[in-house]
Amino acid sequence: MKNYILFLMLSYTTFGFSQKTDSYRLTKQEINQKELNQLSDFPIYKAFELDDKSGVYELLLCENKKNITQNDTLNTKIQAICVMADHGGFLEKWRINDLLEPTDPKETTIWFWTKYCNTKDLDGDGYIDPVIVYGTKTEYGGIRRVKIITVYKNKKYVIRAVECDLDYCRNFKKDKDWNLLPQKIKTHIDNLVVKMRKEQGLILQDG
Repeated sequence: MKNYILFLMLSYTTFGFSQKTDSYRLTKQEINQKELNQLSDFPIYKAFELDDKSGVYELLLCENKKNITQNDTLNTKIQAICVMADHGGFLEKWRINDLLEPTDPKETTIWFWTKYCNTKDLDGDGYIDPVIVYGTKTEYGGIRRVKIITVYKNKKYVIRAVECDLDYCRNFKKDKDWNLLPQKIKTHIDNLVVKMRKEQGLILQDG
C-alpha cells in the first residue's frame, strides 16, 4: 500500500502540470438550462463548454440574424462571449464584437467560420487557447474581410485580412505583439491560414 501511495505521489509530481483539457459543443437544451441566452444581445449560433486549469467556462458565438430568407441568413453584427459561472451568475472573461463596415463593394453579411475555430490547448500548458475566425461577404458573393483572433491568457492577438483582386486594396496584418505568442500557437495559426487559402480560395497576404 505504501508503495502504491508513493507511486501516486510521484505520478502527480511528474504529470500534475499537464492537466487534461476538454471542450464540447452545448445542445440547445443545455444552453437553455444554463440560461446562457440572457448573456448576449443576439441569438446564440453555437456554444461550447471548456474545461482547463482555470476552471469550467462557456464560449458563446452569437449572430444577430438580421435578415432571414428561404435560402440564406444575413447578419449585420456578431459577438463572441466567454464567461465563467460565478455565485449563481456569470463572470465575463472576454468579449469580441464586430459588424459590417461601409466598404466598396458593399458587405452584406458577417458570420463565424466555426470549422476553423479552435477550443483546444494548442501549446500544452493546460489552458485552452481559443481561436475565433469569422469573415464578411460582399453583395457579389465574394469574401471581403477575414479575422483570426487568438485568445492567449485572456489577451487577444488578431490577424486582419482584406481580400481584393487588386494589389493596392488587399492586406494581411498581424498585431504588433503577435510574436509574443508561444511558437506552437503561431505554427497552428500559420497552418490554419494555409488551410483556409486552399479550402476557401483566399489570398490572405499583402498586395
